[in-house]
Amino acid sequence: MALRITSPGDPGWDTERATFNLLDDQRPAAVAVAQDSDDVAAAVRHAAERGLAIAPQLTGHGASAMEPVGDDVLLLRTTGLRDVVIDAVARTARVGAGALWSDVVGRASELGLAALHGFSPDVGVVGYTLGGGHGWYARAHGLASGAVTAADVVLADGSRVRADADHEPDLLWALKGGGGNLGVVTALEFDLVAVPELQAGTLFFPWERSAEVLHAWHAWTAQAPEAATSVGRMISLPPLPELPDELRGRSFATIEVALLGTEAEAAELLAPLRALGPEIDMVASMAPAGLSRMHMDPAAPLPYRSTHLLLGELGPAAIDAWVAAAGPDSGTSLTAVELRHLGGALARPVDAALPSLPGEFLLFGVGAPLPPADLPAIERGLALVHDALEDHATGVLLSFVEQPADASAGYPPDAWRRLTEVRERYDPEGRMRANHAVPSSNAV
Repeated sequence: MALRITSPGDPGWDTERATFNLLDDQRPAAVAVAQDSDDVAAAVRHAAERGLAIAPQLTGHGASAMEPVGDDVLLLRTTGLRDVVIDAVARTARVGAGALWSDVVGRASELGLAALHGFSPDVGVVGYTLGGGHGWYARAHGLASGAVTAADVVLADGSRVRADADHEPDLLWALKGGGGNLGVVTALEFDLVAVPELQAGTLFFPWERSAEVLHAWHAWTAQAPEAATSVGRMISLPPLPELPDELRGRSFATIEVALLGTEAEAAELLAPLRALGPEIDMVASMAPAGLSRMHMDPAAPLPYRSTHLLLGELGPAAIDAWVAAAGPDSGTSLTAVELRHLGGALARPVDAALPSLPGEFLLFGVGAPLPPADLPAIERGLALVHDALEDHATGVLLSFVEQPADASAGYPPDAWRRLTEVRERYDPEGRMRANHAVPSSNAV
């Protein structure tokens, strides 16, 4: 197919350069839209001939973490590479770089299978996975990047390689959580997991009970099995007409849980939480596809700011500080502040650039400045949340860090050294631009 390139001043320019976060303002030299891997290779050659770096991007989630995308960069959209092939017998999937999780999850679910997808169906599969990929099956099965078995990649010189256990194994290792700095991945292959039975849903409690409920959830996580991944959350829902009447425009303390197990196992496990008397109990048996919108992430682009930390063990005082920073007495302008329970398979190292996640919990807080004048209040609220738990930090998962940062903070020292060596080998001129850059000594 013919590669389509849009330049400043062309019709549709602002749409083509936009990201999911409307606060971003990318101004690349041009935007190339690829329909197949030939287009991707052509785009990479086009950039090289003009001395441009190239930034692969699908939906623009996480683009805030990039250094400014200016007129030295060709932005590459992989929109057309949306093929999804699932082998139910082998329990594998092959997914193009234009696919969203919504393209994969439903098809796998019909076969009783699940991918290690995240909390939103509207995120691109490849970008999510290259960054590690923390999702609803994480305590049972680890990061999504650990399930990757092969990748088709267009390198910075326009050549194409396949990375698997027998070909370019160092490249495959680096792609498993090492980010998008090594080339343009046009397709990923990864293992799926069988899901015979799944119990999942949200328990909603009045916001004023946040301290009581979240202390109880925190204590409950200490005995939760690896088959259960859960989230303690304080959330303020907007007054959107598509929300049910009982949720619209209200704030809640919530407990979200996904359990790989039977209804009877869920009833026993959740009994202490249900004994708290939730206002709404939505936990039920569901197909894997039902998980994809349980977290209620927005489907449409919007402006937002966020904060994140990986955290070690938390005592009651830390939960008090968290609730004080974002709960009903805080005066917060934030949309949601959550702790995701880690551990289990996430703590067991695998052979990958991102081998494991250190810590017991993942903190994520987000606010949407609507109107834009609300931005200072949101930034103050995020700083309060971050400061409340910073003393317990064990690191970061870079796919949650949505501002430019030192990428070495996201990896163990040995993995970081190897990752920089692989980058130097496959992209010595640093032509590939991704969020949280791995350094290259001769970067353009």
